[in-house]
Amino acid sequence: MLVELSIENLGIIENVRVSFDKGFTAFTGETGAGKTMLVEAINLVVGRRADVSVIRDGAEEARVEARFITKTPSGEVETILCRVLHREGRSRAYINDRMATVASLAEIGDELVDIHGQHAHQRLLSLATQRNSLDQFGNVSTTELQAARESVTHIDANLAALGGDEKSRVREIDLLQFQCDEIESSRITNPDEDLQLSQEEDKLTDVVRHQESLQKIVSLLSDDGAVVDLLGEAVSAMAPVTSLPALSERLRSLAAEAKDISDTVRDAAEGSEHDPARLEEIRLRRQSLRDLQRKYGDSLSDVMAFGAEARERLNELLGYAERVNELEKEKSVALRHLAKCQKEVGNARRAVAPKLASAVQKRLRQLALPNATVQVAVGDIDSDPAGESVVFMLAANPGSAPQPIAKVASGGELARVMLALRLVLTGDPATMVFDEVDAGIGGEAAVAVATALRELGNDHQVIAVTHLAQVAASAHGQVAVSKSVKAGKTYGAATRVAETERANEIARMLSGGVADESANAHARDLLEKLGGQKKRSQRSS
Repeated sequence: MLVELSIENLGIIENVRVSFDKGFTAFTGETGAGKTMLVEAINLVVGRRADVSVIRDGAEEARVEARFITKTPSGEVETILCRVLHREGRSRAYINDRMATVASLAEIGDELVDIHGQHAHQRLLSLATQRNSLDQFGNVSTTELQAARESVTHIDANLAALGGDEKSRVREIDLLQFQCDEIESSRITNPDEDLQLSQEEDKLTDVVRHQESLQKIVSLLSDDGAVVDLLGEAVSAMAPVTSLPALSERLRSLAAEAKDISDTVRDAAEGSEHDPARLEEIRLRRQSLRDLQRKYGDSLSDVMAFGAEARERLNELLGYAERVNELEKEKSVALRHLAKCQKEVGNARRAVAPKLASAVQKRLRQLALPNATVQVAVGDIDSDPAGESVVFMLAANPGSAPQPIAKVASGGELARVMLALRLVLTGDPATMVFDEVDAGIGGEAAVAVATALRELGNDHQVIAVTHLAQVAASAHGQVAVSKSVKAGKTYGAATRVAETERANEIARMLSGGVADESANAHARDLLEKLGGQKKRSQRSS
């Protein structure tokens, strides 16, 4: 539930901090005092659409921060949401003091708060909202149905990708055949072939220079009087020196290594033969590989991958009839499964529709619509097997046939239908916010709505903006919103009303601002009847 709301520079509010308790809390105050701005603050902090026009005049940014406490099996979890709106249009969001996207804020906010702003009951006119309400009430799962629809869509996409137009398919086959033949005829098996050919080309190009260098090395090592001979002489000269066996062994090893190097270099020199035919072959091959890379990829790996994909697509097209047959069989199975899912969902919706209608109708009669008749119409089983068309039907007066609420319900009636749904449906977020749900009603209807909001507050945290004393009196707690003018500027304030002061606040609502004794008596009577307060005389006895 929402436990604390902090607002800076929003509308006429410069700086306000409000704490909340469980149950039903009423926002009361004169028109224009800033009650709706408190709801706007909650809208902002849970990721709803932002409008820079709500930033207080003279301020560069508005800031709203809300602290929520959620009960979990492992204990209470605190969540702090923050939204900063800059006049230039930038918006920043924070979750538990860490930067986040507004989308993330909205995702968490949807789990924490259900907001019904002014005229939000108009959402009931949406067939999607009516269908979702029915599914929620009856715990109708559409997961398998959605999966079945996606399966059919996927198969249709595969069929379309095969190429249904014969001429287009033939043209694509011709192109793919050419590409496959060109790539496969090149017999590329090694993605590093071009690099290896480049190295060999360099070697053959410099073969003469290589031969001269190698022959010079052989001469320096093996000619008469060169290194090998000199080392041999040194070994011989060392033979009589028996006192240095280790040194003698090192000389013999060095002489042997020099001889071995000389033989190896000689073999390399003799094997380095000028081969112009091989050089030309390499150059032609490299040119061919470059042509393929220019068409099919930046590297030989890309060319090989392109060829594999082209071959796969070609085989697919060549096996068109067979593949189409396979997909058609798959589609037939998928359509049967889809029909089964549609029937199951449709039957579930049709079974639960009268129960929802009865539950809402019962609540509407408690909300001062004693003659209301409610029906929930579900689409025809033949033309709409899944029952996607769900329409709430209402007859508010005796003798009238139920018609879609979009055609017959007034604003006040829609608001009460929406409230009735909130009372009937379970699993909503722990916190519900209503902005003037009581607009356009009074008398008996006002009392009924007040009682319903208090009942809703027994299981949820309910916050409601109201101008009606009956609704305020039914609340478990009350926040008085006011405004004042200082030095030509307007300042909004919000203060929790102490229980001992609630009668005076409600009396001001009843009397239009002048709380005389008769208004106070009426206020105390409302608090006793609707709010469960005992009279002072009873409390003191």
